[in-house]
Amino acid sequence: MAEPIVQFDEVRYRYPTGTQALDGVTLAVAPGERVALAGPNGAGKSTLVLAMAGFLRAGGTIRVAGHRLTPGSARDVRRHLGLVFQDADDQLFMPRLADDVAFGPATMGLEADEVDARVREALAAVGLDGFGDRVPYHLSVGEKRRAALATVLAMQPQILVLDEPSSDLDPRGRRRLIDLLNGLGATLLVVTHDLDLAVETCGRTVVMDAGRVVADGPTAEVLADADLAAAHGLEVPYRLKGQGDA
Repeated sequence: MAEPIVQFDEVRYRYPTGTQALDGVTLAVAPGERVALAGPNGAGKSTLVLAMAGFLRAGGTIRVAGHRLTPGSARDVRRHLGLVFQDADDQLFMPRLADDVAFGPATMGLEADEVDARVREALAAVGLDGFGDRVPYHLSVGEKRRAALATVLAMQPQILVLDEPSSDLDPRGRRRLIDLLNGLGATLLVVTHDLDLAVETCGRTVVMDAGRVVADGPTAEVLADADLAAAHGLEVPYRLKGQGDA
């Protein structure tokens, strides 16, 4: 088996309020794998992502692209991650969209010509050719979502992490997002309540509840399990209904 590109070993985190958000999470992700993180609100999904990026200091061991996460290595670890937040406005803050997309590559110290090339490539990849001079807050919800993804793609990360990428999208925007994700070659982690999106984009699903991993396997098998879904606040996706009884 290939060396995992992401590995969590007995990862624990307790919020200052006393809530145990992560309670011994252990899992590994192989290079190029596409994994959905599912579970009810408060399951620990987003907390796990924040811990992986070094924004929370969790117990246990986290390795990303061969680097063990420590307070001193967090900045280097984040160079391998492309984190797309649930609210696109958290990532779009410049007066021009092109400036937002250029921000990451520029902070990496790349030459101006390389930065410009990455901006063009990233905007083209998300279907926003010609949008570089647009004001980000004038974009539609779906356009903002794709623009936020472009800011991450421009940095050419090995691992893409998306937190609830389909929230607030209309059917056309959601379909465009699914097609876009299916065209990407990077390792993919998707935190989502949209289990039909998980079926269409991720070959593997990890279900979390109360800070623990309660199921891990092929998406079509895990999400078709009606008893598992009922026990952990989920619903079997429409396209999988009936399969878990076979």
